[in-house]
Amino acid sequence: EYIIRVQRGISVENSWQIVRRYSDFDLLNNSLQIAGLSLPLPPKKLIGNMDREFIAERQKGLQNYLNVITTNHMLSNCELVKKFLDPNNYSANYTEIALQQVSMFFRSEPKWEVVEPLKDIGWRIRKKYFLMKIKNQPKERLVLSWADLGPDKYLSDKDFQCLIKLLPSCLHPYIYRVTFATASESSALLIRMFNEKGTLKDLIYKAKPKDPFLKKYCNPKKIQGLELQQIKTYGRQILEVLKFLHDKGFPYGHLHASNVMLDGNTCRLLDLENSLLGLPSFYRPYFTQFRKISTLESVDVHCFGHLLYEMTYGRPPDSVPVDSFPPAPSMAVVAVLESTLSCEACKNGMPTVSRLLQMPLFSDVLLTTSEKPQFKIPTKLKEALRTAKESIEKRLMEEQKQIHQHRRLTRAQSHHGSEEERKKRKILARKKSKRSAIENSEEHSMKYSNSNNSAGSGASSPLTSPSSPTPPSTAVEHAPF
Repeated sequence: EYIIRVQRGISVENSWQIVRRYSDFDLLNNSLQIAGLSLPLPPKKLIGNMDREFIAERQKGLQNYLNVITTNHMLSNCELVKKFLDPNNYSANYTEIALQQVSMFFRSEPKWEVVEPLKDIGWRIRKKYFLMKIKNQPKERLVLSWADLGPDKYLSDKDFQCLIKLLPSCLHPYIYRVTFATASESSALLIRMFNEKGTLKDLIYKAKPKDPFLKKYCNPKKIQGLELQQIKTYGRQILEVLKFLHDKGFPYGHLHASNVMLDGNTCRLLDLENSLLGLPSFYRPYFTQFRKISTLESVDVHCFGHLLYEMTYGRPPDSVPVDSFPPAPSMAVVAVLESTLSCEACKNGMPTVSRLLQMPLFSDVLLTTSEKPQFKIPTKLKEALRTAKESIEKRLMEEQKQIHQHRRLTRAQSHHGSEEERKKRKILARKKSKRSAIENSEEHSMKYSNSNNSAGSGASSPLTSPSSPTPPSTAVEHAPF
Protein backbone atom coordinates (compact mmCIF):
# COMPACT_ATOMS: atom_id res chain seq x y z
CA GLU A 1 0.00 0.00 0.00
CA TYR A 2 1.17 3.52 -0.82
CA ILE A 3 0.10 6.72 0.96
CA ILE A 4 -0.59 9.63 -1.39
CA ARG A 5 -0.82 13.18 -0.06
CA VAL A 6 -3.06 15.30 -2.28
CA GLN A 7 -3.41 19.08 -2.19
CA ARG A 8 -5.94 21.13 -4.14
CA GLY A 9 -4.63 24.59 -5.06
CA ILE A 10 -2.17 26.56 -2.95
CA SER A 11 -3.68 26.07 0.52
CA VAL A 12 -1.98 23.43 2.67
CA GLU A 13 -5.22 23.18 4.69
CA ASN A 14 -6.97 21.88 1.56
CA SER A 15 -5.04 18.61 1.57
CA TRP A 16 -5.73 14.99 2.47
CA GLN A 17 -4.21 11.53 2.32
CA ILE A 18 -5.41 8.44 0.48
CA VAL A 19 -4.07 4.88 0.47
CA ARG A 20 -3.71 3.09 -2.89
CA ARG A 21 -2.31 -0.27 -3.94
CA TYR A 22 -0.36 -0.85 -7.14
CA SER A 23 -3.45 -2.63 -8.52
CA ASP A 24 -5.43 0.65 -8.14
CA PHE A 25 -2.80 2.46 -10.24
CA ASP A 26 -2.94 -0.33 -12.80
CA LEU A 27 -6.74 -0.07 -13.02
CA LEU A 28 -6.55 3.71 -13.51
CA ASN A 29 -3.88 3.31 -16.16
CA ASN A 30 -5.99 0.79 -18.10
CA SER A 31 -8.96 3.19 -18.01
CA LEU A 32 -6.78 6.05 -19.29
CA GLN A 33 -5.60 4.03 -22.30
CA ILE A 34 -8.52 5.59 -24.20
CA ALA A 35 -6.45 8.81 -24.34
CA GLY A 36 -3.87 7.03 -26.52
CA LEU A 37 -0.94 8.36 -24.48
CA SER A 38 2.11 6.42 -23.35
CA LEU A 39 1.95 6.89 -19.56
CA PRO A 40 5.00 5.93 -17.41
CA LEU A 41 3.39 3.44 -14.99
CA PRO A 42 6.12 1.21 -13.48
CA PRO A 43 5.76 -2.40 -14.70
CA LYS A 44 4.30 -5.24 -12.60
CA LYS A 45 6.61 -7.48 -10.61
CA LEU A 46 5.50 -10.74 -9.01
CA ILE A 47 8.74 -11.91 -7.33
CA GLY A 48 10.71 -9.74 -4.88
CA ASN A 49 8.08 -7.03 -4.81
CA MET A 50 8.43 -6.57 -1.03
CA ASP A 51 12.19 -5.83 -1.10
CA ARG A 52 13.04 -2.48 0.48
CA GLU A 53 15.03 -1.25 -2.55
CA PHE A 54 12.29 -2.25 -4.98
CA ILE A 55 9.59 -0.50 -2.94
CA ALA A 56 11.65 2.72 -2.84
CA GLU A 57 12.23 2.53 -6.60
CA ARG A 58 8.54 1.88 -7.30
CA GLN A 59 7.53 4.75 -5.03
CA LYS A 60 9.60 7.11 -7.22
CA GLY A 61 8.04 5.61 -10.35
CA LEU A 62 4.48 6.06 -9.05
CA GLN A 63 5.27 9.66 -8.05
CA ASN A 64 6.52 10.36 -11.56
CA TYR A 65 3.35 8.74 -12.99
CA LEU A 66 1.13 11.03 -10.88
CA ASN A 67 3.23 14.07 -11.87
CA VAL A 68 2.67 13.32 -15.57
CA ILE A 69 -1.11 12.92 -15.10
CA THR A 70 -1.67 15.97 -12.91
CA THR A 71 0.34 18.30 -15.18
CA ASN A 72 -1.65 17.20 -18.28
CA HIS A 73 -4.53 19.68 -18.60
CA MET A 74 -7.00 17.18 -20.09
CA LEU A 75 -6.14 14.20 -17.88
CA SER A 76 -6.17 16.20 -14.64
CA ASN A 77 -9.73 17.36 -15.40
CA CYS A 78 -11.16 13.93 -16.21
CA GLU A 79 -13.48 12.05 -13.88
CA LEU A 80 -11.26 8.94 -13.65
CA VAL A 81 -8.33 10.91 -12.20
CA LYS A 82 -10.47 13.01 -9.85
CA LYS A 83 -12.16 9.89 -8.45
CA PHE A 84 -8.75 8.26 -7.95
CA LEU A 85 -7.26 11.23 -6.07
CA ASP A 86 -10.38 12.57 -4.32
CA PRO A 87 -12.83 9.69 -3.80
CA ASN A 88 -14.82 11.52 -1.09
CA ASN A 89 -15.85 14.41 -3.33
CA TYR A 90 -16.29 12.43 -6.55
CA SER A 91 -18.14 9.33 -5.47
CA ALA A 92 -21.50 10.20 -7.07
CA ASN A 93 -22.75 8.71 -10.34
CA TYR A 94 -23.30 11.92 -12.31
CA THR A 95 -24.85 10.20 -15.32
CA GLU A 96 -27.47 8.64 -13.03
CA ILE A 97 -28.18 12.01 -11.39
CA ALA A 98 -28.57 13.64 -14.82
CA LEU A 99 -30.93 10.86 -15.99
CA GLN A 100 -33.13 11.36 -12.92
CA GLN A 101 -33.34 15.11 -13.53
CA VAL A 102 -34.06 14.64 -17.25
CA SER A 103 -36.75 12.00 -16.50
CA MET A 104 -38.49 14.40 -14.10
CA PHE A 105 -38.53 17.05 -16.82
CA PHE A 106 -40.05 14.65 -19.39
CA ARG A 107 -43.04 13.97 -17.17
CA SER A 108 -44.34 17.42 -18.07
CA GLU A 109 -42.89 17.51 -21.61
CA PRO A 110 -43.88 14.19 -23.24
CA LYS A 111 -43.06 15.21 -26.84
CA TRP A 112 -39.32 14.57 -26.33
CA GLU A 113 -37.66 11.15 -26.19
CA VAL A 114 -34.14 10.08 -25.17
CA VAL A 115 -32.39 8.02 -27.87
CA GLU A 116 -29.11 7.33 -26.01
CA PRO A 117 -26.64 8.93 -23.56
CA LEU A 118 -23.62 10.50 -25.28
CA LYS A 119 -21.01 9.27 -22.81
CA ASP A 120 -18.03 11.48 -21.93
CA ILE A 121 -18.19 13.61 -25.11
CA GLY A 122 -17.40 16.71 -23.02
CA TRP A 123 -14.72 17.44 -20.41
CA ARG A 124 -17.01 18.51 -17.56
CA ILE A 125 -17.77 15.93 -14.88
CA ARG A 126 -21.12 17.47 -13.93
CA LYS A 127 -22.40 18.14 -17.45
CA LYS A 128 -24.05 15.27 -19.31
CA TYR A 129 -25.33 14.90 -22.87
CA PHE A 130 -28.14 12.84 -24.41
CA LEU A 131 -29.12 12.26 -28.02
CA MET A 132 -32.80 13.19 -28.40
CA LYS A 133 -35.67 13.07 -30.86
CA ILE A 134 -39.14 14.60 -31.09
CA LYS A 135 -41.82 11.90 -31.13
CA ASN A 136 -43.71 13.27 -34.15
CA GLN A 137 -40.42 14.01 -36.01
CA PRO A 138 -38.42 10.79 -35.45
CA LYS A 139 -35.73 11.51 -38.10
CA GLU A 140 -34.61 14.76 -36.53
CA ARG A 141 -31.78 14.42 -34.01
CA LEU A 142 -31.18 16.82 -31.15
CA VAL A 143 -28.74 17.04 -28.22
CA LEU A 144 -29.83 17.64 -24.65
CA SER A 145 -27.24 19.00 -22.22
CA TRP A 146 -27.80 18.93 -18.46
CA ALA A 147 -25.53 20.64 -15.94
CA ASP A 148 -25.71 21.51 -12.25
CA LEU A 149 -24.52 24.72 -10.61
CA GLY A 150 -20.90 25.82 -10.28
CA PRO A 151 -19.00 27.96 -7.73
CA ASP A 152 -19.62 31.23 -9.65
CA LYS A 153 -23.43 31.13 -9.61
CA TYR A 154 -24.31 34.54 -8.15
CA LEU A 155 -27.73 35.10 -9.75
CA SER A 156 -30.83 34.70 -7.61
CA ASP A 157 -32.87 31.58 -8.44
CA LYS A 158 -35.61 33.68 -10.05
CA ASP A 159 -33.22 35.73 -12.26
CA PHE A 160 -31.26 32.58 -13.13
CA GLN A 161 -34.38 30.75 -14.35
CA CYS A 162 -35.62 33.80 -16.30
CA LEU A 163 -32.26 34.23 -18.07
CA ILE A 164 -31.99 30.53 -18.96
CA LYS A 165 -35.48 30.66 -20.51
CA LEU A 166 -34.44 33.76 -22.51
CA LEU A 167 -31.68 31.89 -24.36
CA PRO A 168 -33.91 30.41 -27.14
CA SER A 169 -34.85 34.01 -28.07
CA CYS A 170 -31.19 34.86 -28.79
CA LEU A 171 -30.72 35.11 -32.57
CA HIS A 172 -27.26 35.80 -33.97
CA PRO A 173 -25.53 34.51 -37.12
CA TYR A 174 -22.60 33.30 -34.98
CA ILE A 175 -24.46 31.82 -32.01
CA TYR A 176 -25.72 28.23 -32.20
CA ARG A 177 -29.47 28.36 -31.70
CA VAL A 178 -31.03 26.95 -28.51
CA THR A 179 -34.24 25.04 -29.31
CA PHE A 180 -35.48 24.74 -25.73
CA ALA A 181 -34.19 25.76 -22.29
CA THR A 182 -35.42 25.36 -18.73
CA ALA A 183 -33.91 25.45 -15.24
CA SER A 184 -34.57 24.30 -11.70
CA GLU A 185 -33.02 25.76 -8.52
CA SER A 186 -29.98 23.49 -8.89
CA SER A 187 -29.46 22.79 -12.62
CA ALA A 188 -30.29 23.72 -16.22
CA LEU A 189 -31.38 21.69 -19.21
CA LEU A 190 -31.00 22.85 -22.84
CA ILE A 191 -31.81 21.25 -26.18
CA ARG A 192 -30.06 22.09 -29.47
CA MET A 193 -29.96 20.50 -32.92
CA PHE A 194 -27.37 17.71 -33.27
CA ASN A 195 -24.64 18.58 -35.77
CA GLU A 196 -23.09 15.53 -37.48
CA LYS A 197 -19.93 17.47 -38.43
CA GLY A 198 -19.24 18.50 -34.85
CA THR A 199 -17.27 21.40 -33.44
CA LEU A 200 -14.29 23.45 -34.58
CA LYS A 201 -12.11 21.22 -32.37
CA ASP A 202 -13.45 18.14 -34.19
CA LEU A 203 -12.40 19.73 -37.49
CA ILE A 204 -8.90 20.56 -36.21
CA TYR A 205 -8.36 17.09 -34.69
CA LYS A 206 -10.22 15.13 -37.45
CA ALA A 207 -12.42 13.62 -34.69
CA LYS A 208 -15.86 12.05 -34.54
CA PRO A 209 -18.26 14.17 -32.42
CA LYS A 210 -19.77 11.18 -30.55
CA ASP A 211 -16.41 9.79 -29.35
CA PRO A 212 -15.24 10.38 -25.73
CA PHE A 213 -13.36 13.65 -25.09
CA LEU A 214 -10.05 11.98 -24.15
CA LYS A 215 -10.09 9.76 -27.24
CA LYS A 216 -10.85 12.69 -29.55
CA TYR A 217 -8.36 15.28 -28.37
CA CYS A 218 -5.69 13.95 -25.99
CA ASN A 219 -3.29 12.49 -28.54
CA PRO A 220 -4.23 13.38 -32.14
CA LYS A 221 -2.77 11.08 -34.81
CA LYS A 222 -2.15 13.95 -37.22
CA ILE A 223 -1.33 17.49 -36.06
CA GLN A 224 -2.21 20.03 -38.72
CA GLY A 225 -3.45 23.59 -38.46
CA LEU A 226 -6.15 25.18 -40.61
CA GLU A 227 -5.53 27.16 -43.80
CA LEU A 228 -4.97 30.91 -43.48
CA GLN A 229 -8.34 31.87 -44.99
CA GLN A 230 -10.17 29.59 -42.52
CA ILE A 231 -8.21 31.10 -39.62
CA LYS A 232 -9.09 34.63 -40.77
CA THR A 233 -12.80 33.89 -41.38
CA TYR A 234 -13.44 31.81 -38.25
CA GLY A 235 -11.44 34.21 -36.09
CA ARG A 236 -13.39 37.23 -37.36
CA GLN A 237 -16.75 35.51 -36.81
CA ILE A 238 -15.83 34.53 -33.23
CA LEU A 239 -14.61 38.06 -32.42
CA GLU A 240 -17.85 39.54 -33.80
CA VAL A 241 -19.99 37.42 -31.49
CA LEU A 242 -17.74 38.17 -28.49
CA LYS A 243 -18.15 41.91 -29.20
CA PHE A 244 -21.93 41.44 -29.41
CA LEU A 245 -22.04 39.71 -26.01
CA HIS A 246 -19.70 42.29 -24.43
CA ASP A 247 -21.87 45.15 -25.74
CA LYS A 248 -24.95 43.44 -24.28
CA GLY A 249 -23.27 43.06 -20.90
CA PHE A 250 -23.70 39.28 -21.12
CA PRO A 251 -20.81 37.49 -19.34
CA TYR A 252 -19.25 34.59 -21.31
CA GLY A 253 -15.74 33.46 -20.30
CA HIS A 254 -16.04 29.96 -21.84
CA LEU A 255 -14.45 30.26 -25.27
CA HIS A 256 -12.54 27.20 -26.53
CA ALA A 257 -12.59 25.15 -29.73
CA SER A 258 -15.16 22.63 -28.39
CA ASN A 259 -17.59 25.49 -27.71
CA VAL A 260 -17.60 26.59 -31.35
CA MET A 261 -19.98 24.66 -33.60
CA LEU A 262 -19.22 24.49 -37.34
CA ASP A 263 -22.15 24.98 -39.68
CA GLY A 264 -20.73 24.86 -43.22
CA ASN A 265 -18.16 27.66 -43.29
CA THR A 266 -19.74 29.46 -40.34
CA CYS A 267 -18.71 29.35 -36.68
CA ARG A 268 -21.47 29.47 -34.07
CA LEU A 269 -20.77 29.90 -30.36
CA LEU A 270 -22.09 27.34 -27.85
CA ASP A 271 -22.84 27.17 -24.13
CA LEU A 272 -23.90 30.71 -23.26
CA GLU A 273 -25.59 29.15 -20.22
CA ASN A 274 -22.25 28.24 -18.56
CA SER A 275 -21.67 31.69 -17.07
CA LEU A 276 -25.26 31.79 -15.72
CA LEU A 277 -24.71 28.41 -14.06
CA GLY A 278 -21.42 29.66 -12.59
CA LEU A 279 -19.30 26.90 -14.15
CA PRO A 280 -15.47 27.15 -14.21
CA SER A 281 -13.78 27.93 -17.53
CA PHE A 282 -11.74 25.28 -19.38
CA TYR A 283 -8.73 27.65 -19.34
CA ARG A 284 -9.13 28.84 -15.72
CA PRO A 285 -5.84 27.20 -14.53
CA TYR A 286 -4.05 29.42 -17.09
CA PHE A 287 -5.56 32.87 -16.57
CA THR A 288 -5.61 32.63 -12.76
CA GLN A 289 -1.81 32.95 -12.98
CA PHE A 290 -1.97 36.50 -14.41
CA ARG A 291 -3.40 39.35 -12.35
CA LYS A 292 -3.90 41.58 -15.41
CA ILE A 293 -6.51 39.14 -16.79
CA SER A 294 -9.17 40.05 -14.27
CA THR A 295 -12.33 40.89 -16.25
CA LEU A 296 -14.49 38.45 -18.22
CA GLU A 297 -13.81 40.53 -21.36
CA SER A 298 -10.04 40.03 -20.91
CA VAL A 299 -10.65 36.34 -20.13
CA ASP A 300 -12.48 35.99 -23.48
CA VAL A 301 -9.58 37.66 -25.32
CA HIS A 302 -6.98 35.42 -23.62
CA CYS A 303 -9.06 32.32 -24.43
CA PHE A 304 -9.32 33.56 -28.03
CA GLY A 305 -5.49 33.50 -28.10
CA HIS A 306 -5.55 29.81 -27.06
CA LEU A 307 -8.14 29.08 -29.76
CA LEU A 308 -6.19 30.95 -32.46
CA TYR A 309 -3.01 29.03 -31.52
CA GLU A 310 -4.90 25.73 -31.87
CA MET A 311 -6.37 26.75 -35.25
CA THR A 312 -2.90 27.79 -36.47
CA TYR A 313 -0.76 24.88 -35.23
CA GLY A 314 -3.30 22.06 -34.79
CA ARG A 315 -2.59 21.65 -31.06
CA PRO A 316 -2.69 23.75 -27.88
CA PRO A 317 0.44 25.59 -26.64
CA ASP A 318 2.76 23.54 -24.40
CA SER A 319 2.68 26.25 -21.75
CA VAL A 320 1.50 29.83 -21.27
CA PRO A 321 2.88 32.45 -21.58
CA VAL A 322 4.46 31.51 -24.91
CA ASP A 323 8.07 32.71 -25.29
CA SER A 324 8.39 32.16 -29.05
CA PHE A 325 5.92 31.05 -31.72
CA PRO A 326 6.62 28.44 -34.43
CA PRO A 327 6.44 29.54 -38.09
CA ALA A 328 2.84 30.50 -38.98
CA PRO A 329 1.02 30.94 -42.34
CA SER A 330 1.30 34.72 -41.87
CA MET A 331 3.09 37.18 -39.58
CA ALA A 332 -0.33 38.76 -39.02
CA VAL A 333 -1.30 35.57 -37.12
CA VAL A 334 1.80 35.81 -34.92
CA ALA A 335 1.02 39.48 -34.17
CA VAL A 336 -2.40 38.51 -32.72
CA LEU A 337 -0.91 35.56 -30.80
CA GLU A 338 1.76 37.82 -29.29
CA SER A 339 -0.91 40.29 -28.16
CA THR A 340 -2.81 37.57 -26.26
CA LEU A 341 -0.36 34.81 -25.19
CA SER A 342 3.13 36.34 -24.89
CA CYS A 343 4.89 37.14 -21.58
CA GLU A 344 4.44 40.86 -22.22
CA ALA A 345 0.69 40.49 -22.93
CA CYS A 346 0.07 38.36 -19.83
CA LYS A 347 2.07 40.81 -17.69
CA ASN A 348 0.59 44.05 -19.07
CA GLY A 349 -2.98 43.01 -19.96
CA MET A 350 -5.11 41.92 -22.91
CA PRO A 351 -6.22 44.08 -25.87
CA THR A 352 -9.95 44.67 -26.36
CA VAL A 353 -12.01 42.67 -28.88
CA SER A 354 -12.42 45.93 -30.89
CA ARG A 355 -8.62 46.26 -31.04
CA LEU A 356 -8.25 42.66 -32.32
CA LEU A 357 -10.88 43.31 -35.02
CA GLN A 358 -8.76 46.24 -36.29
CA MET A 359 -5.60 44.12 -36.62
CA PRO A 360 -4.50 43.19 -40.20
CA LEU A 361 -5.42 39.50 -39.77
CA PHE A 362 -9.14 40.27 -39.42
CA SER A 363 -9.73 43.83 -40.68
CA ASP A 364 -10.08 42.83 -44.36
CA VAL A 365 -12.40 39.82 -43.81
CA LEU A 366 -15.79 40.33 -45.49
CA LEU A 367 -18.76 38.80 -43.67
CA THR A 368 -21.67 37.95 -45.96
CA THR A 369 -24.41 37.22 -43.41
CA SER A 370 -27.66 39.21 -43.62
CA GLU A 371 -29.19 37.86 -40.38
CA LYS A 372 -29.80 40.65 -37.88
CA PRO A 373 -28.76 39.87 -34.28
CA GLN A 374 -31.52 39.87 -31.66
CA PHE A 375 -31.23 39.37 -27.93
CA LYS A 376 -33.51 41.48 -25.77
CA ILE A 377 -32.62 41.39 -22.08
CA PRO A 378 -34.97 43.29 -19.73
CA THR A 379 -33.34 46.13 -17.74
CA LYS A 380 -33.86 44.36 -14.41
CA LEU A 381 -32.07 41.23 -15.69
CA LYS A 382 -29.26 43.35 -17.20
CA GLU A 383 -28.64 44.76 -13.72
CA ALA A 384 -28.66 41.25 -12.23
CA LEU A 385 -26.12 40.14 -14.89
CA ARG A 386 -23.87 43.13 -14.14
CA THR A 387 -23.87 42.35 -10.41
CA ALA A 388 -23.19 38.62 -11.05
CA LYS A 389 -20.36 39.51 -13.46
CA GLU A 390 -18.75 41.76 -10.82
CA SER A 391 -18.96 38.93 -8.26
CA ILE A 392 -17.35 36.44 -10.69
CA GLU A 393 -14.52 38.91 -11.36
CA LYS A 394 -14.06 39.64 -7.65
CA ARG A 395 -13.63 35.92 -6.87
CA LEU A 396 -11.18 35.61 -9.77
CA MET A 397 -9.09 38.55 -8.48
CA GLU A 398 -9.03 37.10 -4.96
CA GLU A 399 -7.78 33.77 -6.30
CA GLN A 400 -5.14 35.53 -8.44
CA LYS A 401 -3.98 37.55 -5.42
CA GLN A 402 -3.59 34.38 -3.30
CA ILE A 403 -1.61 32.66 -6.08
CA HIS A 404 0.60 35.75 -6.49
CA GLN A 405 1.33 35.92 -2.74
CA HIS A 406 2.02 32.18 -2.61
CA ARG A 407 4.49 32.51 -5.51
CA ARG A 408 6.33 35.38 -3.82
CA LEU A 409 6.56 33.44 -0.58
CA THR A 410 7.77 30.30 -2.36
CA ARG A 411 10.41 32.29 -4.27
CA ALA A 412 11.58 33.97 -1.06
CA GLN A 413 11.84 30.63 0.74
CA SER A 414 13.64 29.05 -2.19
CA HIS A 415 16.06 32.00 -2.40
CA HIS A 416 16.60 32.04 1.36
CA GLY A 417 17.23 28.30 1.47
CA SER A 418 19.62 28.18 -1.52
CA GLU A 419 23.26 27.13 -0.97
CA GLU A 420 24.54 30.50 -2.19
CA GLU A 421 22.36 32.41 0.30
CA ARG A 422 23.45 30.15 3.17
CA LYS A 423 27.11 30.88 2.38
CA LYS A 424 26.38 34.63 2.26
CA ARG A 425 24.62 34.48 5.64
CA LYS A 426 27.55 32.56 7.20
CA ILE A 427 30.07 35.13 5.89
CA LEU A 428 27.87 38.01 7.11
CA ALA A 429 27.51 36.39 10.55
CA ARG A 430 31.32 35.96 10.80
CA LYS A 431 31.86 39.62 9.83
CA LYS A 432 29.32 40.80 12.41
CA SER A 433 30.93 38.63 15.05
CA LYS A 434 34.42 40.00 14.26
CA ARG A 435 33.13 43.59 14.20
CA SER A 436 31.41 43.07 17.53
CA ALA A 437 34.58 41.61 19.07
CA ILE A 438 36.71 44.57 17.81
CA GLU A 439 34.19 47.17 19.05
CA ASN A 440 34.04 45.49 22.47
CA SER A 441 37.84 45.41 22.64
CA GLU A 442 38.12 49.10 21.71
CA GLU A 443 35.46 50.08 24.27
CA HIS A 444 37.31 48.12 26.96
CA SER A 445 40.63 49.84 26.07
CA MET A 446 39.05 53.31 26.21
CA LYS A 447 37.52 52.67 29.64
CA TYR A 448 40.89 51.39 30.92
CA SER A 449 42.70 54.46 29.49
CA ASN A 450 40.13 56.88 30.96
CA SER A 451 40.33 55.31 34.40
CA ASN A 452 44.18 55.57 34.35
CA ASN A 453 44.08 59.25 33.31
CA SER A 454 41.57 60.06 36.02
CA ALA A 455 43.65 58.35 38.71
CA GLY A 456 46.92 59.95 37.56
CA SER A 457 45.90 63.63 37.22
CA GLY A 458 43.14 63.93 39.74
CA ALA A 459 41.06 65.89 37.15
CA SER A 460 37.52 64.83 36.47
CA SER A 461 36.84 63.46 32.98
CA PRO A 462 34.34 65.38 30.82
CA LEU A 463 30.78 64.08 30.57
CA THR A 464 30.23 61.87 27.52
CA SER A 465 27.08 60.36 26.05
CA PRO A 466 26.85 56.63 26.69
CA SER A 467 28.00 54.46 23.79
CA SER A 468 25.25 52.66 21.78
CA PRO A 469 24.93 49.02 22.66
CA THR A 470 26.19 46.65 19.95
CA PRO A 471 23.36 44.57 18.52
CA PRO A 472 23.75 40.87 19.17
CA SER A 473 24.62 38.61 16.25
CA THR A 474 21.49 36.75 15.18
CA ALA A 475 20.83 34.05 12.59
CA VAL A 476 17.18 33.78 11.55
CA GLU A 477 15.94 30.72 9.71
CA HIS A 478 12.51 30.37 8.12
CA ALA A 479 10.45 27.53 9.45
CA PRO A 480 9.04 25.47 6.58
CA PHE A 481 5.39 26.26 5.75
